[in-house]
This record gives sequence, C-alpha cells and structure tokens, in this order.
Amino acid sequence: MKIIGITGTLGAGKGTIVDYLVSKHGFTHYSVRGYLIGVLQKRGMEVNRDTLTQTANELRAQNSPSFIAEELYLEAMKSGKNCIIESIRTVGEVNALQAKGGFSLYSVDTDRRIRYDRIVLRASETDHISFDTFAANEERELSSSDPNKQNLNACMQLADFHFTNNGTFDDLYRQIDAVVMQ
Repeated sequence: MKIIGITGTLGAGKGTIVDYLVSKHGFTHYSVRGYLIGVLQKRGMEVNRDTLTQTANELRAQNSPSFIAEELYLEAMKSGKNCIIESIRTVGEVNALQAKGGFSLYSVDTDRRIRYDRIVLRASETDHISFDTFAANEERELSSSDPNKQNLNACMQLADFHFTNNGTFDDLYRQIDAVVMQ
C-alpha cells in the first residue's frame, strides 16, 4: 500500500495529478478541501477560499498542525488501497505523514500567470477572483511561522518528488509515471 500526499501552489495541477493517479494507476482519492467542505456544510457556512482557510487553521489550532491530514490518513489506511491525499499545506502535516512510513510527498508548481488562467477556466467556487486577489491569496499561503497555517514553500521543499507543470497534460503525465512506482 502506498500513500502519496500532494502539495503545490494554487492552480498548479494538484487535481490533474490526482485525476491521473486515480484513473491510470487505481489510487483512491482523499481531499483536504473535500473534508473542509463537509465541515463548512455542517456549520451552514459559505464555501470560499477564506472560509476554507479559516476553518482549516481553526481545526489545526484546536487539535494539531497535522489534524486534517491525519484524519484522511486514517481513512486511507482503512481502505487498504494505494491512496492520494490532496492539498497538504502545513509542515506539521508533512512531518506527521512522513513519520508513518510508506508515504511520499509530491509537489507541483507552474508559472503564476499560467496558474491563474487555469483557475479561471476551472471555475470552481473559489476561482471567481481577480489576478490580484489570486496573487494575494497565494502570498498569504506561501509561508508562515505559525505551524497551524499554510506554508506551501516549506511543504514543497520537503517533497520527495517535484513536478513542473508549464506544458501539456502529457508532459505532466510522463513526469508522474517516472516516479509513481518507485
């Protein structure tokens, strides 16, 4: 059984990697975002980047910096299948999952303008924003000294494998195939 975590910048292709691992390699998908949407819906709150971030930070502060990822890890272990946990965003999550063994972290990055253009096309509930808002959201999540808050730069530095997604789907798929069975 393999468990892969994925981290990366906003709109870089985390979901594309997940979709590929699920469809071509039979992985089961667990999503931090999906987990948080469930919490927000139970609370009757609107789903947007601010409420997702606020709720994630609150849950981590109340429990531990790795709380959400560890909850998803437990679900993945119960499945007994190869799994991917999408949207690892704190160093505590990375450290806790790496300490469990059998875990690899993938990171993905893309030029900022390409990423913004992609999220506009994706058009999820958190993607209806200007480029300036997109850039500000990203800057807020790139680094933090608070262990309960997002620190994408540090997570990406801790990754076992790094993907650059400035090209085609096939370019990205080749990068994934080169490492997925290691």
